[in-house]
Amino acid sequence: MFSARIIKEEDYTELLTWWKWHRFPAPDLEILPNSGVMVSKDGVNICAGYIYFTNSKICWIEFIVSNPNYRELDRKEAIKELILQLGYIAKDNGFKVAYTNLKNPSLIKCFSDVGYHEGSINTTEMISLL
Repeated sequence: MFSARIIKEEDYTELLTWWKWHRFPAPDLEILPNSGVMVSKDGVNICAGYIYFTNSKICWIEFIVSNPNYRELDRKEAIKELILQLGYIAKDNGFKVAYTNLKNPSLIKCFSDVGYHEGSINTTEMISLL
């Protein structure tokens, strides 16, 4: 049904259009890890996300984005598959905890549906550009 693969640098242009459509500030290519996953079906890219590895047993899942032109009924299932694939990669690499921070209620539900639990709520992201 769905296929998953590691994101290639050439995918970045497509991902930029997705982030723009969702009104999400696109991360610069240079800050994205080389451990991103793209989920597709029948040659159509549906969604993508990244996993950041750390030097501890926790990893960070971030920058989940979906193709705004893919409106099939299995869209949510593709996003759940992406989340699962990122988790499999984390587990295969020895991680014990996968962390993410989310704002979108639909995406929160997808993470919840595949076994993630809510941690802190009403927190504030703090970022410093170095």
